[in-house]
Amino acid sequence: MPQSLVRLCLLIVAAVMPLAGVQARPPLVLAAASLQESLSAAANAWAARKHEKPVLSFAASSALARQIEAGAPADLFISADEPWMDDVEKHGLVKPGTRISFLANRLVLIAPMASKTRIAIRQGMPLAKALGEGRLAMGDPDSVPAGKYGKAALSALGVWPMVEAKVARAENVRAALALVERGEAPFGIVYETDAKASKGVRIVGVFPPDSHPKITYPIATLIGATSADADGFRRFLVSSTGRAIFARYGFTKPQ
Repeated sequence: MPQSLVRLCLLIVAAVMPLAGVQARPPLVLAAASLQESLSAAANAWAARKHEKPVLSFAASSALARQIEAGAPADLFISADEPWMDDVEKHGLVKPGTRISFLANRLVLIAPMASKTRIAIRQGMPLAKALGEGRLAMGDPDSVPAGKYGKAALSALGVWPMVEAKVARAENVRAALALVERGEAPFGIVYETDAKASKGVRIVGVFPPDSHPKITYPIATLIGATSADADGFRRFLVSSTGRAIFARYGFTKPQ
């Protein structure tokens, strides 16, 4: 979701909050784009337990963190990496004792489903040659978690200098996925769960876990939370029941 639309959605929610009342208002959750299907399923499961269905807003963790720091109203934040949650916490916006890293993921190289190209992910892999005049779709490596992980992995494998100029910098991981789905990029780097959620791409290979920082998802209640259900929904997500929902979409438990 473009950052401008995220801001608009949050402003609309802020406008209706006084009318809804603290007790009746469902939690507003700002979450990493890679959680779209899994978190939506978890929200449905929570609603099935006779709770108000949470309002979910998805975007790059970097964009959401900046919105929170700018004063956007929200109850929960789920980041696709630890540094952006660290940043929000350093601003004094995380409710003490509520932060927990509850999900993990893997980083993969993808190609359009119709592509027959194969590349072994290893030191010095010929990715630049395989790209040719094409682009490598990935989240912006300067800010988007998936992009930062991707840059770290390619750097560790010694190929970042050869592909940096070919990178199509997407605003979030789902935007990068879409570029490959549409055939606008011959390769992309996304999370394994994103690739599994798409019928338009195939996984070329999985990046070695020691080639990039661990991919973990922290969740926390925000200091300005006003929904009476905020902490309850957070506890549900990190419970065995909640984790089982995410496991169905390919997420694992942090080691």
